[in-house]
Amino acid sequence: MSNIFSTSRNESWWRRQDWVLTAAALALSFVGTLVIWAATRPRLMSQGVDPEAYLKRHVAVLIIGLLLGIFVARTRYSILRAYAPVLWVFSAISLLLVITPLGKDVNGVRAWFQLPGGFTLQPSEFAKLAIVIGMAIVLAETPHRDGIPGNREVIFSLGVAALPVALIMLQPDLGTVLVIGAVTLAVLSVSGVASRWLLGLGGGVVVAGWAMVQFGLLGEYQLNRLLVFLNPNIDPLDAGYNILQVRLAIGSGGLTGTGLFNGPQTNGRWVPEQQTDFIYSAVGEELGFIGGATIIILLLIVAWRAFKIAGETSDRFGKIAASGVAAWIAFQAFENIGMNLGIMPITGVPLPFISYGGSSIFAIWMAVGLLQNIKIKQSD
Repeated sequence: MSNIFSTSRNESWWRRQDWVLTAAALALSFVGTLVIWAATRPRLMSQGVDPEAYLKRHVAVLIIGLLLGIFVARTRYSILRAYAPVLWVFSAISLLLVITPLGKDVNGVRAWFQLPGGFTLQPSEFAKLAIVIGMAIVLAETPHRDGIPGNREVIFSLGVAALPVALIMLQPDLGTVLVIGAVTLAVLSVSGVASRWLLGLGGGVVVAGWAMVQFGLLGEYQLNRLLVFLNPNIDPLDAGYNILQVRLAIGSGGLTGTGLFNGPQTNGRWVPEQQTDFIYSAVGEELGFIGGATIIILLLIVAWRAFKIAGETSDRFGKIAASGVAAWIAFQAFENIGMNLGIMPITGVPLPFISYGGSSIFAIWMAVGLLQNIKIKQSD
């Protein structure tokens, strides 16, 4: 095992990690566990089943996620880079299989594999990490003396992101595509590519979005989500229902909230998918403005520490990968909280560290492990 795990100054491994990052991530996971419990307990009780079923599954998933994060953090830096393409291949094959009859369809999106024990696996969550690492490897290995990737490296790196994105669009999952798009722009920007690539990619995204709407490539429910984002009252009993109920839940929390297990909207089960997409509405109702603001501050701390790790490392792969993880966490958090507050369309992406879901917990803690690995490598 010594050939796999880093052993240099092994006795100080725990001390050399970024404990501010670890503490913020653990605090978010702890709060998420409590809120998931509060959001799911009333529904399970009304169904006459174990009211702690979601809690138990989430704790099990969280423990596995923490172990995966430690494994990634402890793995030798050279081995981590060498075997990173395996994760990309695994993600691509999984994304291909999930759109077949092997995948599970939920609300018109075929993005999950059903596993025993009520668990599911969502390959697109691992694809985010695979794309970050894959693009970082390609863009870091530039033959140019100035260290700026040439056209060949940029095209190859875009190919690393393009195949998973194409497969995710077939599910279709527009929210995940938006996150990957933000990550791709961040990774390219940090790598120092020519500005024409960034402008071209940004313009391409706009044109692609227009074409998808114009030629009917989006599902009806996705178009409805865009319409009710502009005006939820045009369909208050169907497409606009979620937005209106979420706003009511958050607004009723006031400054300090109603307290865990005491939210009328949450206990009345008025908000659909409250343990996943709309977990922030439970935070707003039961923990109030203070709880919601605390979540945002902790997420900002995680993103700040990720950018700090990126800025301090002299390794190009580490700099690009850490920046990609920071952009991933920051944009996905903004997208999720934004749709709960009504300033972003509903896209169905989880809130990092908070939302219920095994794949998202596994992927995000593996990303934290990658950040710690980069941080520790810098201090060797």
